[in-house]
Amino acid sequence: MASYGREALNRQHLKLFTKPKSDEDKLIEGCIAGKRDMQRLLYELYSKKMMVICLRYAPTSFEAEDIMQEGFVKVFNNLQNFKKDCPLEFWIRRIMINTALKLLRQKQLLTVSHETEEAVSVAAEATNLSDYSLDELLGMIQGLAPRYRMVFNLYAIEGYNHKEIGEMLGISEGTSKSQFSRARAILQNMLARQDKPYKENVISR
Repeated sequence: MASYGREALNRQHLKLFTKPKSDEDKLIEGCIAGKRDMQRLLYELYSKKMMVICLRYAPTSFEAEDIMQEGFVKVFNNLQNFKKDCPLEFWIRRIMINTALKLLRQKQLLTVSHETEEAVSVAAEATNLSDYSLDELLGMIQGLAPRYRMVFNLYAIEGYNHKEIGEMLGISEGTSKSQFSRARAILQNMLARQDKPYKENVISR
């Protein structure tokens, strides 16, 4: 009886101190187990957000779709390696960004054109920064040369620092800072032509 009582007590303690699985944990486990309904649910939960990210990096919407599809293949193939040290959405987001980087490298689109350099010199006397939303900026970001667009997205929107960006793109920290400054100047120039300012806090980090 005493032994039985100890076993019951141990089971009660186990219940008290065992953390219940979250919906995200169940979703991840289901995907790892190859359950199609769970994989479909994960895709439906995050595909729209990931498509927006892919569109910011890809030269065209078709390539954005390719990036997202390839990205989700990587997600499902590597979910067992997800260490849960961040929200699942952040982990998926990193995969999409890395997949976009891979595409741009393959297409050799991370070089700076002479036309872009000329735009920078014009932008030096461009409009002041004030009240322009990020949503309104996104279309203009697409008009940046690929390397400028990449650095701007990674720094101003994703929150990476210039050292991290340099490592991701294979450039120096100083080059990343320079590319970001030029990207910001080009955007200023675009807005000056429209006679519209935009939010300083979006691109003044």
